[in-house]
Amino acid sequence: MSAPGDVRTVLDEFFAAEADYISAGGPGVADFGGMAAHLHPEVVMHQAPTLPYGGVWRGHDGMERFMAAMSRAWRSLEFLERRQWTDGDTAIVSNHGRLTARDTGRSIETTVLQVFTVRDLLIAEIRPFYWDTAAIGATLRTAVSTGVTA
Repeated sequence: MSAPGDVRTVLDEFFAAEADYISAGGPGVADFGGMAAHLHPEVVMHQAPTLPYGGVWRGHDGMERFMAAMSRAWRSLEFLERRQWTDGDTAIVSNHGRLTARDTGRSIETTVLQVFTVRDLLIAEIRPFYWDTAAIGATLRTAVSTGVTA
């Protein structure tokens, strides 16, 4: 079991690497290695199926494909407020932030609650819960996806 401070450090570093990756332009431009350094080889990401990047994404390859899809959708992620609670290797993170759509230039200020499982000081599972997936879709001006399993 990891110490709470260690889990918080892993998450802080992961969020910084994620924001840098998106802001740099994503795949082909940004280096995924900064994010991958914080991910367990068997990491699993569960995204809401109604999002353009929805579905289940597995392993470093799946996470890199997820980040490519996320980068196509968003030009920037700006974290305005983050609160974290840890219990052993589980962390709950409330991220309030501003996301700016790449294609439309429109921004949305919203909250995403995420449940993380950390194993060996690496993120092993991520389950995000968006405050309003319909508003996310409207900001991106995309049709609602049926979800993808990657």
